[in-house]
Amino acid sequence: MNHTLSRQSRAASARGFFSRLRAVAAIGLVCAALGGCAGEQFQKGYILPEGALEQIPIGASQDQVLIVMGTPSTVATLDGEVFYYISQRSERPVAFMNQKVVDQRVIAIYFDKNRRVRRLANYGLQDGKIFDFISRTTPTSGQEMSYLTPLFKLLSFN
Repeated sequence: MNHTLSRQSRAASARGFFSRLRAVAAIGLVCAALGGCAGEQFQKGYILPEGALEQIPIGASQDQVLIVMGTPSTVATLDGEVFYYISQRSERPVAFMNQKVVDQRVIAIYFDKNRRVRRLANYGLQDGKIFDFISRTTPTSGQEMSYLTPLFKLLSFN
């Protein structure tokens, strides 16, 4: 009789073990599925290397800028040449949701007639307006604004 009880208790114990193992596996499967729904970040356009703008002093040559920053996203001519490096960061908290833009930047490097850096600007949007994060000003030049506004509108399309 003792031998039969021992066998029954071992069988019950094994069933309990496998039942708990199935529960743990099910929980792990649910966690893995939900992990696939975790937020994502997206980077479009130019990725600014850490400390790159600090390596470009006023008066640096256009070649030095190309070595540090690489090829610009676009080039314009406004009283000399301007290199524009365009980027956008967006994220979505859960997969299958729409992306939300968290940062848009246009880095502008202005050159004089001798192809030397005259001015640096790091434009972004602040309170819905184009803002230069280096000089802490909103650009007001008509020719410059007429070029920056379409760049930001171009960025706003996902």
